[in-house]
Amino acid sequence: MRPGRKLRVLFVCLGNSCRSPMAEAIARQLAPDLWEVTSGGLTPLGHIAEPTIETLTRNGVPAEGLASQAILHAHWQEVDCVINMSGFPKEQVFEDFDKVEDWPVEDPFGADPETYQRIFEEIQTRIRDLAERLGSSNDAPIAGTNPQKAE
Repeated sequence: MRPGRKLRVLFVCLGNSCRSPMAEAIARQLAPDLWEVTSGGLTPLGHIAEPTIETLTRNGVPAEGLASQAILHAHWQEVDCVINMSGFPKEQVFEDFDKVEDWPVEDPFGADPETYQRIFEEIQTRIRDLAERLGSSNDAPIAGTNPQKAE
C-alpha cells in the first residue's frame, strides 16, 4: 500500500446479493478512512436480497448505493485486496490469487432472519480483524492468511 492512499478492497461472493454487499456496507461504515470498498459477484443476481437490506438496516448500517454486479477485469486490476466469500478456493477462481484472502462464510440466501443476523455478525467480526491488521501496519499481511473464524 502506498503511503497516503486508501487501500482498495473488493468483497466477492457468488451472487453479490448477500455476503459481499453486506461486507461492503459494514466496511464502508467501520473504517472509511482506511479503505475504499466495493463488491462483486462471480454470478451476480442483479439485485440485493431484501433480507440483506433488512439486516443491515436493523443493525444501523446504511445500505444505500449497494448494487449486485459482476467483477470486471478492469475492476480486478484496480483493487489491492480481494476478500473471497464465494466458497471456492481462491486458486480455482482467481488468476492473481496472491492478493486474495479466502473467508469461509456461509451463504444466507433464502435463510431466516436469524441466519442473516449471524452471518452479519461473523462478517462484522472479520472486517474488524482486517481493519485492525491493516491499521496496525502498512506492511500487515492482507492476503494469504485466514483470519480466525468468528465464534
